[in-house]
Amino acid sequence: MAVLATGCLFLAACENDEQEVKNLGKKSTGTEVAKEVVITFTTAGKTKAILKSPLMLHVLDTSNYIEFPKTLLVDFYNDSTGKVESTLTANYARYKETEEIIYLKDSVQVKNTKGETLYTQDLYWNRKRTGWEFYTEKPIRIRTLTHIIDGIGLEASQDFKQRLIRKPLGVMKVPSDKFPQ
Repeated sequence: MAVLATGCLFLAACENDEQEVKNLGKKSTGTEVAKEVVITFTTAGKTKAILKSPLMLHVLDTSNYIEFPKTLLVDFYNDSTGKVESTLTANYARYKETEEIIYLKDSVQVKNTKGETLYTQDLYWNRKRTGWEFYTEKPIRIRTLTHIIDGIGLEASQDFKQRLIRKPLGVMKVPSDKFPQ
């Protein structure tokens, strides 16, 4: 009789919460926070880029990603000279680890050593697309030393020396003394 009573007590105490059982196989979410981040990207011992941001969030979820919610600045370096050849700034960026693509948005600018600047609100940076690392389907504006070029859609090299505007909308020649700031 004592064995029967103990067995009943044991069975009553082993009840599992259905939601807890369902959550056993799920990945738990969390966020790692880093402040004043400096990340150096290298290839074969050469610095390719240095990324700086005041805040980086590493979100651990079913699809992990890294987020830069408070601006980022990236300096891209020339392989042979080791000098900065272009600079990228954006107010927001998200890097999806599985895709290895960085999505940049909100006041995105890319400047090169020739004095040219790309302005857009939406840009992708894919390091695997050698020669055409930057791309967007959104409106763009390029300011050179003497022209303003508007268009929709762009593919460009990381140094911003090569570029293809998908749908050019117009080119305006501007004298250097009249160039808007």
